[in-house]
Amino acid sequence: MRMLRLLTFGLVIAFLTALASGGLAGNTGLIFVSSEQTNSLVIVDPEQKRIVKYLKTSRRPRDMHFNTDHTYLYVACGGDDAIDIIDVAKLEVVGRLFTASNPRAFGISEKQRRIYVPNPEGSSLSVIDMDQHVIIQEVPTSAGPEEVFVSEDGHFVYVASEVGDFIHLVDADRGYVVESVVVGTRPRRFAATSDGKELWVSSELSGEVYIIEREKFMIAGKIKFLPPGVREIDVTPVDLVITKDGKTAYVTLGYAARVAVVDVQTRKVRGYIPIGLRSSGLAMTGDEKTLYVADSLGGAIHVVDVNGHKVTGSIPLDRTPSGVVIDDSPGRRTGVGRVLHHLLRTRVPAFAATTDNRLVPEDRAPLQFPAR
Repeated sequence: MRMLRLLTFGLVIAFLTALASGGLAGNTGLIFVSSEQTNSLVIVDPEQKRIVKYLKTSRRPRDMHFNTDHTYLYVACGGDDAIDIIDVAKLEVVGRLFTASNPRAFGISEKQRRIYVPNPEGSSLSVIDMDQHVIIQEVPTSAGPEEVFVSEDGHFVYVASEVGDFIHLVDADRGYVVESVVVGTRPRRFAATSDGKELWVSSELSGEVYIIEREKFMIAGKIKFLPPGVREIDVTPVDLVITKDGKTAYVTLGYAARVAVVDVQTRKVRGYIPIGLRSSGLAMTGDEKTLYVADSLGGAIHVVDVNGHKVTGSIPLDRTPSGVVIDDSPGRRTGVGRVLHHLLRTRVPAFAATTDNRLVPEDRAPLQFPAR
């Protein structure tokens, strides 16, 4: 019994030390949902299916990306021409990068220490130095660049321009568009296959996903969606993910209120999963057993069982959700880490839910940027 008490005491001390130093930042399992209309992130504990915090951000948060070790979450905020930096351990805004006008999406290359932000009003791709916190280059594109995907090695950037329905291949090292291909109407999100050979692009207004062969940079195929009983005009693909084994893709279909399940090899639709009122952003857990889908009209996150291809629950948000990301990757919690993770989850006072949106004062002090 004495040894048990000593062990428990030691774990608590270790937990408090790690918490103070930010050592528990990675793999909390928390879901972060951007809410553009309320200028906040909704932070959700998926295991307990409850909101742990409403986090005030700059105006109109949308796209979100973690850094490599998940210590920081970067959030594009179009209303304030900025990317907010969230400390994942503290659940606080700790820094801000200023961008060109109205950033909606971005990509990060930590290898190159660059952030790439489409600049729709300037018809260019802004390149931000992550260490100097300044825009160091504007790469000209066609009109209306909106979305971006950074190659795994950081040497190339793919940019979706909505006006001409182009996908531009940008040489990130030299700073120019190498070549372009045309896809369906209003290209939106990207997803790469795990072997790096294909890049899938959703085309919102043509109801399709286009497949780009990356080595030759050419269109290798396309997939058309039309769920039974749904008007074609309502089929508006937005977000998509591809499993690590490269076998299955999941595509949200917007106003069709469905998630399409696609066989990657045959490029055939295997079926559709009904989702609330409008399926927009989605994220898959690290073990690939669960999908979380944002319902931007229903004001909720829907929980999808991947194996059963059905919705098993919903988490009301009292907000209008847009993007979804999960602080989750398989195989990172072991031994003491699991115990500390459990302690972190049950430490209610630090993450008490609230219904107001005034978590950060409007006159807050200047923010400090996290060290490299």
